[in-house]
Order: sequence, then C-alpha cells, then structure tokens
Amino acid sequence: MNQPGRLHPISIAIREIAAIFGRMGFGIAYGPELEDDWHNFTALNVPEDHPARDMQDTFWIKNQPGEVLRTHTSPVQIRYMEEQMKKGIEPPYRIIVPGKVFRNEATDSTHEAQFFQVEGLVVGEDITLAHLKGTFDRFFREYFGADIKTRFRPSFFPFTEPSVEVDVWFESQQKWLELGGAGMVHPKVLENAGVDSTKYQGFAFGPGLERIVMIKYGIPDARLFHSGDIRFNYAFDEKPV
Repeated sequence: MNQPGRLHPISIAIREIAAIFGRMGFGIAYGPELEDDWHNFTALNVPEDHPARDMQDTFWIKNQPGEVLRTHTSPVQIRYMEEQMKKGIEPPYRIIVPGKVFRNEATDSTHEAQFFQVEGLVVGEDITLAHLKGTFDRFFREYFGADIKTRFRPSFFPFTEPSVEVDVWFESQQKWLELGGAGMVHPKVLENAGVDSTKYQGFAFGPGLERIVMIKYGIPDARLFHSGDIRFNYAFDEKPV
C-alpha cells in the first residue's frame, strides 16, 4: 500500500519554531545561499585575518572571487536591514531567518558540511540582554517544555558585543546543554547596514537547527537528517501551522 508523503523533520521543526516566534511578533526573512564577502564577513565585522575566512571553514567559489557558500544565516540580517533602510523603514525590526549553511569541515555524528541555522534579529530602542534572555526563556519553554531554564556564559563573536553562549537546563536529564551563540549586535554591524547605532540597539542569535531537533527527539547522529532515508521522515509527527 502506498504511504502518503511526509514533510522532512527539518521542515516540521522550522514550521513549529516559526509559529513560536510568530506569537512573539517575529517575521521571517530569507536570503541567498551563495553569498558575497561583504554580507558574509565584512559587514558582520569579521576582519580579513579572521580564521573563519580560511579554506578549512569556508567553501569559496572557484573562478568567482569574493563569493562563498554562506557559513551562517547572519548575512540575511544585513540584507534585511539594508533593504528596510533603503525603503526608509527604520527599526523596530524583529525577524528569524531559518536556512541552510555550509562549513568546510569533517563529517561525524555531531557535524555536517551542510546544516540549518535559525538566525534571530531584534533591533529597536532601549534593547538589552534582558530582552534576549526573555526571548530565549519563552522559546525554549514552548519548544522543549515548561521545566526548561536558560543561562548565559561569556563568549566572543565579531558581530556581537557582548557575546554569550546559551545553555539550556533539562530537568529530566539533570544537565546543561549548549545550544548556540548570541549577543548584542555590534554597533559597527548596525552602521554597516545603515542603521543609526547611537539611537538603536539590537540582539541576535543563531542556534543550529539540527542540534535543537536532536535534543528534543533523542536523535543520535546529525548525518541522519541528510541521509535521504525516507524511513527517517516517518518517525516524526507533522503538526500543521
């Protein structure tokens, strides 16, 4: 007997995550997977001598100087702010950016050369880390369950200052798990996108989507998401959004 088609678990997760952030007033933005150096690195305050520009991390495009397969979804926040400012639309902005990214690295049970991120961006007046913390608390409780707690640890990213790593406490497992990086948008990033950093502040975050889904459903190997095995799709319930 023929079985009906099923959405991929990544698609199911994106719909569920978009619904949660939608209830918090976030829209969705998209951008190209083939990026230029400006949007992928320079506009995000990544110096020319930063290790992320090296070949071991980035897929540069042969015979197309300055073009890369995007290494994160953060370029979309630059494109979005540029577009809004060109239209004369100043902040507040509130978007998420689900999409595929690429890293030139070895593949194992926790790493893939291609994977998905869910970038988030909020820009407005008087935005603080407390708003970022409240956003994460709300999202993770809705996605994982009410017994979730979040904490921040100091970190460093060129495009945020201050920067933090985000950990989530799972009561059932009695442990903290790291789920991604975040921070306050660096003033230089706002200026590069044409936004007045003396008037507006913002926060951004970009957890790996597969990581979130693996934790929620107990999936042991990240490579299963891109294996093409149709049986993997039928292990997940579809929830219409």
